[in-house]
Amino acid sequence: MHVCLNDCSRLQLSYSGGCLSLPLPHHLPPHAASPLLFLAPSARLVQFFQELRFCQTPSTLTSARTSAAPTKRSMALRDSLLVGLLLLFHTWGAWAQVEVNMEDKVEVNMEDKVEVPLGQTAQITCMFTSTEGIGDMMIQWFYVTRSGEKLTIYYQDSLVKKVDPGTPYADRISVNSTGATGDIVLTIRNVQLEDETEFICLVKSLTGGSSGEGRTKLLVFETPNQPTIEGVQTGISVNEDYPSMIGSCEVKRGYPRPNITWYRDNTPLRSVPDMVEVQSSITTESSGLYSVKSTLWMKVVKEDKDANFYCEATYFVPGGMSMTETSRINITVYYPSTAINIWVESPKGEIKEGDSIELHCNGNGNPQSSEFTIKHILDERVWDKNMLVLDNVTRRDSGVYECIFMDLDTIEELTRNTTVFVNYLDQATVRSEKNEVLQGGELTATCNAVASLPTETAWFKNEKEVAKGHSLTLQDVTFDTTGTYVCRVTVPNMEGMETSSTFHVYVLGPPEIMEDDFKEIESFESTVELNCHVRGLPVPQITWTTSDGTIIKTTDQTETEEGAESTVSVKVTSDMTVFCNASNEYGTDSVTFNIKATKHTTTATSTTTTTTTISHDTVKTETPNPAKKFKKEGNGVIIAVIIICILLLAILGSVLYFLYKKGKICGRSGKQDLTKEKSNKDNIVVEMKSDNTEEAILLGVNGEKQPPNDQ
Repeated sequence: MHVCLNDCSRLQLSYSGGCLSLPLPHHLPPHAASPLLFLAPSARLVQFFQELRFCQTPSTLTSARTSAAPTKRSMALRDSLLVGLLLLFHTWGAWAQVEVNMEDKVEVNMEDKVEVPLGQTAQITCMFTSTEGIGDMMIQWFYVTRSGEKLTIYYQDSLVKKVDPGTPYADRISVNSTGATGDIVLTIRNVQLEDETEFICLVKSLTGGSSGEGRTKLLVFETPNQPTIEGVQTGISVNEDYPSMIGSCEVKRGYPRPNITWYRDNTPLRSVPDMVEVQSSITTESSGLYSVKSTLWMKVVKEDKDANFYCEATYFVPGGMSMTETSRINITVYYPSTAINIWVESPKGEIKEGDSIELHCNGNGNPQSSEFTIKHILDERVWDKNMLVLDNVTRRDSGVYECIFMDLDTIEELTRNTTVFVNYLDQATVRSEKNEVLQGGELTATCNAVASLPTETAWFKNEKEVAKGHSLTLQDVTFDTTGTYVCRVTVPNMEGMETSSTFHVYVLGPPEIMEDDFKEIESFESTVELNCHVRGLPVPQITWTTSDGTIIKTTDQTETEEGAESTVSVKVTSDMTVFCNASNEYGTDSVTFNIKATKHTTTATSTTTTTTTISHDTVKTETPNPAKKFKKEGNGVIIAVIIICILLLAILGSVLYFLYKKGKICGRSGKQDLTKEKSNKDNIVVEMKSDNTEEAILLGVNGEKQPPNDQ
């Protein structure tokens, strides 16, 4: 028997007895619409025909096995039976289902979704399985519109590959297939938000008629901009009856729609009636991207003054979700004071008299109220201010200061106080039984200063420290002890806290002349000034006298810290002695000035030099209290002796020379001519001077003194 296809409506069966043409049934299933698929032989049907072909009795089967070939009669019988069975199946209309070969079924597998960022390239893979190659397959790609309509964007069979030109994907898609592996990849370039839809892959066999279909959802993502936050600039009162605006957050240009969550100190905020309210608004731009703005409203409490508020933006990305936080903001919270405080702002530490004090009085509310009063409890001085400055304070400013605050909303009064103590150091005072003491005696003085802190005391004279401690003791005093002593009291623990007082000590005793032992004046003048400095107490009386008892008139003496001084001018005409006399009730003292005037004559220069040598001897008169004192002779006496010795040697030399000329020495004859002619060259002038006193001696050749007119 031979089966052949005449057209899509009839089936021809050829066998040994002839050819039979049968119409195809009209109730074939959809997957059997292809005649080729319909004609694919079924293994069960073939087995059926084979069984039918050999369906004979056992005896017939045995004879057939032994027979070399079937007879024509038996073959005709077999063909007739087959034709009858085919006609029977056609009549029933059920043979078409048996004809479909289950091994040719097409199975298609696709991912549920493909995720891609906006503007990137998406690849959708369609995987199918079939015994036939891709060349025997018809492949179609569809996309579903927002209205649910399915439109073709690509078609492919063994002869044609075509992109539908009438769709938004005409110039952005391409399809690649791998053939034997059964993978078909749809590539979409420059993905747009409108591409977020469902794509369908249809694979259909061209021979067997079976087909398979798969669907993939394309998801598009766009990362939004960095979220921004802005807080309110004004303060928020805790006494508000309704929630107040805290701030707003905004995130722009995201897809799918981003979400915003508010946080307070890392704790997410959820809407709570009458306490927390979050208002969100969504804006869809012309590009299809979303912008979200969220505003937080809340009833604040005092603790919110230190809270940090921020937003968190969450959004979808390929493969999951991502999150971005904003910066932190703080808000200004207004709340009433529940406690107040008063303190000394300056100076820091101890306060002393003369300082400036700055007192501050503030509450713990916000904003700070100006309704404060500061009161001095002791003397009830009142200042209506929250900052008080007291300049040049004294101990009178010490005491308790009270700060008073009146809350005008609750009519509640709050008070707080502090104690201010001003340290003081009174003026130092020196006490002593006396401030006058005799030479060799002893004196004690004490220095006192009332202070609020421990003090230290030191005594100074001429800016030099002479003693430490509260008391000053002077023993075996002399005139050098006389002077002003300063008692200085300081507070070691406070810089600049100091006071002082003075104490003058007077030493009583006989006069003591302070002149040098020797004084030389060399001058061409005929008047000499003599000075006499005396120390002693009571102040000595100074007088000047000469050796003959004449009192030299002088100006009034001048008192000094140690005693007195006097100056006299003496006209020198000849040698003279002048006395400086000082006396008080404890004794006397005197100094002798020896003045010697000498003239020197020189022929060569015709100049007269007057040299005045002054020396003085001091003789102290014994007094009842001090011991007698003498002054040594001056150096002028020694120099005068030296000059006299030189003169004697000069005279001796002249005598020896005279004797030599007369022949009295060394056997010289005495008959020498003594009447030699005088000439200037035979005159010898010898001038001898000391360091301090000049005396000229002119000797002739005979050793005699020459008068000035003979030189």
